[in-house]
Amino acid sequence: PRPHQLTPPTAQPTSAVYPHNRMATSSQDIEAAVSNHPVMLHKLTLMRQEGVAPRDFRRLLKEVTYYIGYEATKNLTIEKVEIETPVAPCSGFKLAENVAIIPILRAGLGMVDPMLELLPNAAVHHIGMYRNKASLLPVQYYNRLPKGQVSEVSIVLDPMIATAATIKATVSVLKRWGTGKIIVVCCLASRSGLTALLEAHPDVTVHVAAIDEVLSDDGMIVPGLGDAGDRQFLTPELDEVEMTANAEITRKRTLSASSEMEALAQSPAKKK
Repeated sequence: PRPHQLTPPTAQPTSAVYPHNRMATSSQDIEAAVSNHPVMLHKLTLMRQEGVAPRDFRRLLKEVTYYIGYEATKNLTIEKVEIETPVAPCSGFKLAENVAIIPILRAGLGMVDPMLELLPNAAVHHIGMYRNKASLLPVQYYNRLPKGQVSEVSIVLDPMIATAATIKATVSVLKRWGTGKIIVVCCLASRSGLTALLEAHPDVTVHVAAIDEVLSDDGMIVPGLGDAGDRQFLTPELDEVEMTANAEITRKRTLSASSEMEALAQSPAKKK
């Protein structure tokens, strides 16, 4: 895939080939890399189908992620190195940047392994977000970004961008953390959601397999592929009450752990 400038939506063509690379936006010049590879579209169609077993959905998600991830890493910085082959010395290259993979829980978990196959030395940091079903606003319930270990490149993994509320919040968290370049890898995005993300964070690079035109009133991509987390793990999302309770428990545990660490840091060392 190559970067495509976002342009106003046009009437759907009569051709059977859908132009996934055309996207709606304002007058701003915003770019995203959208795949229109035949094999990619074939696998995405298999993912969309209702009734696909979770193990097959996970396999397809892994395959799609690997391809998108390969393209998403094509602009990573490299530096020259000198090595010895079994035959003679030669010049080569190695990745020069510190990379972190950031899956958004829970659906992003299925995208981690293929990215680690591409970048086996990358760190993995988790961010947990869920969308309030009433307001469609994001709620963070987990954050494992290590202080003092900021990555130069963060690759965010989320199978779908619907309203973009969750991904926008995640990008904001990463920027506050202090990361440098941010790359978003996803399988499917709504036209309006992708536009919203890139208007809020035009410095972010987005790689997506395909774009759907319609977003329902309850924030679902249409036709979409359903809930990627449910389809991977065969478990429904927690309801609002359960998620709020879990978030509060996590907050209290985090505060308790932080207090204990501060107390230990401030206490004088015991004499032997």
